[in-house]
Amino acid sequence: MEIDVFAAAHRGDWERLEALVRRRRRLTGPEVDELVDLYQRVSTQLSAVRSAGGDPALVGRLSGLVARARAAVVGAHDPAWRDLARFLTRTFPAVVYRLRWWWIAASLGTVAFSTAIAVWLVNDPAAMAAMGTPEDIRAYVEHDFENYYVEHPGASFAAQVWTNNAWAAAQALIFGVFLCLPTVYVLALNGANLGTAGGMMVAHGKGDVFFGLIIPHGLLELTAVFVAAGVGLKLGWTVIDPGGRPRGRALAEEVRAAVAVALGLVLVLFVSGLIEGLVTGWVHTTWLRIGIGVAAEAVFLLYVYTLGRKAYREGETGDITAAPQTAPTAA
Repeated sequence: MEIDVFAAAHRGDWERLEALVRRRRRLTGPEVDELVDLYQRVSTQLSAVRSAGGDPALVGRLSGLVARARAAVVGAHDPAWRDLARFLTRTFPAVVYRLRWWWIAASLGTVAFSTAIAVWLVNDPAAMAAMGTPEDIRAYVEHDFENYYVEHPGASFAAQVWTNNAWAAAQALIFGVFLCLPTVYVLALNGANLGTAGGMMVAHGKGDVFFGLIIPHGLLELTAVFVAAGVGLKLGWTVIDPGGRPRGRALAEEVRAAVAVALGLVLVLFVSGLIEGLVTGWVHTTWLRIGIGVAAEAVFLLYVYTLGRKAYREGETGDITAAPQTAPTAA
């Protein structure tokens, strides 16, 4: 093969393909057809040049052109960082916003339950006595509750807290599919623990210590658990009432959205774990501790109610984007 003659004969095809590749996002229908045709032809020409042992520079040029044309024809996947940015700015906050009434209801119900238990303990000596011996209760309110946050190194304690809270949130979310009952149990258990601790501390004049240590990390931590529980309740309710959709399809859609929430809550619980491990027991100025916790909670809610609301109103549901025609569904 005479390389110079071959190149001169086909240079027009190469230049035209180069121009179409550069303009691939603005091509008309006929130009897209032309792009596909030229991609196939130039690929064949590249094979012919390689078979003839042609000029390495020409082989390199055509190889790069074919590779870029292939990306234009089949579509290149967005970079991973772009997927992550979309997840953090649209998918996760949109699902949390869409399901806000579920986790708000979970929040209000759990807080009411905790408050009722705390009030019961404060006003019923018999109930308080059932919590343990007077010596055990005294040790708890005077030392144990406060020492819990400083008895381990901050970093390792933060990691432990993160793991424990992630497991609690996962239970509340995943097991909700069983008609909501396991999620209600997780909420009741957490509410009872919180109410018991609060009631014991308040009854013995340590309410300021209790709230000063719970609020910094508890606001964001409990919000994350409530969000997980709200998603779990929604999953369970979808099994009961799929809302006019086929039950399998409805459940599959909600499960895929729930996965997005689970992934996002890992980050939220990581932040709350850092606050609990590095702030709650180690920042000795109460107003500063509480201020950090309130700020973290405010940032999360602002994030959900700005980015989440915007993405939700634009149609983001948390389901698979650009899903294949056979997106996973539940049987």
